[in-house]
Amino acid sequence: MKCAVLGCGVVGSGVADILLHNADVIKEKTNVDLELKYILDIRDFPECEYTPFLTKNVDEIIDDEEVEIVAEAMGGVDPAFDFVSRCLRRGKHVTTSNKELVAKKGDVLFALARENNVNFMFEASVGGGIPIIRPISRCLAANRISEVAGILNGTTNFILNKMIIDGMTFADALVLAQKKGYAEKDPTADVEGLDACRKICILASLVFGSHVFPDERVFTEGISKITPEDVRAADSLGYAVKLIAQAKKLENEKIKILVSPTLVKKSSILGNVNGVFNACLVRGDMIGETVMTGPGAGKEATASAVVGDMIDMAEHAGNRKFFGWGNEKPGFIEDLSSIEDKFFLRLKGDRRDLAASIGQGTAALENGETVFITKPMTPSALDAALNGAEVKARIRVFE
Repeated sequence: MKCAVLGCGVVGSGVADILLHNADVIKEKTNVDLELKYILDIRDFPECEYTPFLTKNVDEIIDDEEVEIVAEAMGGVDPAFDFVSRCLRRGKHVTTSNKELVAKKGDVLFALARENNVNFMFEASVGGGIPIIRPISRCLAANRISEVAGILNGTTNFILNKMIIDGMTFADALVLAQKKGYAEKDPTADVEGLDACRKICILASLVFGSHVFPDERVFTEGISKITPEDVRAADSLGYAVKLIAQAKKLENEKIKILVSPTLVKKSSILGNVNGVFNACLVRGDMIGETVMTGPGAGKEATASAVVGDMIDMAEHAGNRKFFGWGNEKPGFIEDLSSIEDKFFLRLKGDRRDLAASIGQGTAALENGETVFITKPMTPSALDAALNGAEVKARIRVFE
């Protein structure tokens, strides 16, 4: 079965490498022949093994009836959305690692796939090489899933880990992450939570069946304001600071969804996910709590997940496998202002009086500050209770 790859960057070149060098392995294990025919890229790659496959004209791929499977690895929405839409309309199966595309346009692309009786798959868009999409949509299909949450960005986890273990500042840890190649030159999407937001929107849409758009619809806060003092104070209470993305179904059938720095117990699984590793926690009525963890990014791991989708599509070329969700439901997302959460507080001075009235557990006095965990409270109730107290840090707590 002939294939094309859109984009020859990190992931795209990884997909091409697997198709060129591991075709015998794929054939032996699955009895599927995946033959690379095109690689779309506007750049030239002189004296490269990709040269015979390169094209700068997407129409060459779309108009070629021999090409049945397309892997999109361009990133972004424009022109990826246009190219993928056209491929689906021409009856080609498509897989993507493009989290922004799936988060923003997934509902439209799933509808196009249904209309044209083809598959649109996206395993690599959330956890890189960690299997998440299939386990949730297939292995856990017998469950009523009430919550999906986790550490969905390896760059921020590495930075926070350095702040926790080595006492580094955010700025110094970010520079180290960039030197190691974990963070881009412009790290905004990672450190401000945008990457994790797109991923939790995909997972929430998949689990709860309604498209959840990122950006303005989902509260998103990054880690750039986290300080070593926050980390040390959290540690004194038995917690670690992580960037947690969470989508949880509420009793009113709406969902709570957000991305923010969060305290998790050091004794928990999420509290022990370190370095550039990711982890996705799923809570279901039959399975209870399960966690999938591993390296969430990287050329080989992500490309492997893309090719896994391609193999799946080749094996089921004659029928459509349903992956996806429907359109956005108005009012589906609950306003965070009405939801009770526990909060970690770091207050200036001795405020054990305040901790006694709204706190849960023991308050600690450190360096002229009071640190404690509150009882479950709405943000407005907490604001009223603080009543002018000087707040040095205020961070949600994950239960």
